[in-house]
Amino acid sequence: MVQSEMRLSRPDQLVLSYNRAMMCFVLFQPQPQHIVMVGLGGGSLAKFCYRYLPQARITVLELDPAVIALRDQFAIPPDDARFRVVQADAVAYMPALARSADVLLVDGFDADGLPPALGSASFYADSQRALRPGGVLVANLFSYDPNYLPMLKRLRRAFRGRICGFTGIAGNNRIVFAVKGGASAADSPALAMQRRVARHGGLRLPPLNWLLAHWVVLRLRLRQRRAERTGGVVI
Repeated sequence: MVQSEMRLSRPDQLVLSYNRAMMCFVLFQPQPQHIVMVGLGGGSLAKFCYRYLPQARITVLELDPAVIALRDQFAIPPDDARFRVVQADAVAYMPALARSADVLLVDGFDADGLPPALGSASFYADSQRALRPGGVLVANLFSYDPNYLPMLKRLRRAFRGRICGFTGIAGNNRIVFAVKGGASAADSPALAMQRRVARHGGLRLPPLNWLLAHWVVLRLRLRQRRAERTGGVVI
């Protein structure tokens, strides 16, 4: 089963549909200042966010040092002022992130699938606390996982029902978006988007959601290319 894929000619391009689906977090948080990723893998999301969301600071948590050792082969950028890869157990690390992240991407699959600890009630509770009000958690779950429904229930409980998903956006991968509430987030664009997506499963028709993910990625690429050509930042 393929978990990461990279084009050698364009290493920061997103190839797999579930990666594009996870990037739909920009519909909830268009200008995140701090993105935390659980799982490095081939670095597809890390590379894309590093280039196309230049205002964001990115922290990647990866448990396996052997995966980190391959970062050069997968053209993952070196650590710098706004990007770093931390060799750590995300379950143990998450409490230290209290109210510091705008986006949390949970994609920590290994050879056996998603480790149970990354779908536990305690992990989701710590993840909720790691987000700022209006922040969004994006969970990559697999529909064939026997724990899929229990994990969905735990995620719903941790975020007080503020979860949603786009139907048919990534095949057997179920990409779930959970938004943190709070007094300062009562009328946030993120919560408004969550309610809208939850109402209809996105754009109602699955093929339209698939196209939406492509559009989100293309728009980010075009925006940053314009900025790179002009030497400025395009908002």
